[in-house]
Amino acid sequence: MRHPPRSVLLAITGAVALLGTALVPAVSASGATPACTVEYSVTSQWDSGFQGAVTITNNMAALSSWSLSFDFAGGQQVTQGWNAEWSQSGTTVTAANESWNGSLPTGASVGAGFLASWSGSNAVPTTFKLNGTTCNVDSGPTDPPTDPPTDPPTDPPGNGTAPALHVSGNKLVDADGTAHRMLGVNRSGGEFMCVQGYGIWDGPVDDAAIKAIADWQANAVRIPLNEECWLGLSNVKPEYAGDNYIDAVKDLVARVEAHGMTPILELHWSHGQYTGNSAGCSDVHATCQKPMPGRQYTPSFWASVAGTFKDDPATVFDLFNEPYPDRATPTLTQAWECWRDGGSCPGIGYEVAGMQDLVDAVRGTGAQNVIMAGGLAYSNDLGQWLTYRPTDPTGNLVAAYHVYNFNTCASESCWNSTLAPVAEQVPLVAGEIGENTCAHGFVDQVMQWFDDRNLSYLGWTWNTWDCSAGPSLISSFDGTPTAYGIGLRDHLRALNP
Repeated sequence: MRHPPRSVLLAITGAVALLGTALVPAVSASGATPACTVEYSVTSQWDSGFQGAVTITNNMAALSSWSLSFDFAGGQQVTQGWNAEWSQSGTTVTAANESWNGSLPTGASVGAGFLASWSGSNAVPTTFKLNGTTCNVDSGPTDPPTDPPTDPPTDPPGNGTAPALHVSGNKLVDADGTAHRMLGVNRSGGEFMCVQGYGIWDGPVDDAAIKAIADWQANAVRIPLNEECWLGLSNVKPEYAGDNYIDAVKDLVARVEAHGMTPILELHWSHGQYTGNSAGCSDVHATCQKPMPGRQYTPSFWASVAGTFKDDPATVFDLFNEPYPDRATPTLTQAWECWRDGGSCPGIGYEVAGMQDLVDAVRGTGAQNVIMAGGLAYSNDLGQWLTYRPTDPTGNLVAAYHVYNFNTCASESCWNSTLAPVAEQVPLVAGEIGENTCAHGFVDQVMQWFDDRNLSYLGWTWNTWDCSAGPSLISSFDGTPTAYGIGLRDHLRALNP
């Protein structure tokens, strides 16, 4: 899922402070699109009042009416507004649609503004709800986690052997040529903990913790990473960066493989400043999901990762979590060209590293590991993946797909029309599946469709977050499932009794 963090832009013009405050409180994550996003800004401010604005983007099913709510923490009081019916009860502010702007299709945005009084402080709201659904919540926690970072584990590893994988036709196969499905979980933390200064992993990753994943009969673990932490850039604390970070990743990969599971190393957060449509943050640093990776650091990141693991054919590389150049470019054709070729992409203010750049960076090291490449719309759109797929001289390229109940392509009809043709030609892996209902009715449908076609999938996410804020599979790192996680656990165990 996406993991947009909070960001605040501040500019001063004359005697008036102009604040552009894009807020995305985060506590979940997949790389998948949040159910909704809200950008909050203070466009002007004076001694006793200010003018504010909100931009709401709906990523759920189309809405025929909408209501946004948030709380003021600084004693602010709305006095009037426009483009919505504004009201306030105590600290809670509500903006409901007007009669003429109630329709909010999937992917569409609507803006509204207001005037308000303030004194003492003008604290920015931190939580926004659209029709009761919390927005901006597909990132890892930005507050210190309840589970403190653990020291490098010293427990003895398991004694399994992860299969060496390669592509044969439209299937993943092991060294003996036997077809292999990757069925497992995502283990979030490596993408956000380090850059937020809290550690490297969110919760324990010792042998007992990894055994708990294997006990669900999972055979794959997807591990999100942060390129600035891996490369040891100066904005990351040294204890969580460079060799320290790399060694921690290597240790985790070894433990995953020791339990017979496939480690999937995935670039989740990357460098590059993007403030356009659906921006998760305004920060140039790797603190949220960007629409595309950048040429400044990402090819170097993948060359380093590939060089580190090129002699380990059990490790799979997932090039970039959830591309969304389609939210930035004027046309879908331009978005797919940006996705494959990179360069100067319309609407993106930095030089983009296309999927071909990243495949070349990996293969330039001599690594022949399986590579996954997700499509547009946060990896939810594979409609033209076959047309624009990068060239891989080894033939070990896999199509990656993400699906949540609030995505556009979240029905069997869409899967039949857009995914099935891809799966006929190349292996297809759903790197993230999930739902924001604290239940598993939707993922049950996804797993059945993928099972019927012998395809791979991994649930988001093996972290102890509140399932109401995002799809968290567990309530404890001993493997105790949430109501949502029960669906994946029981399904995997039924497949491998």
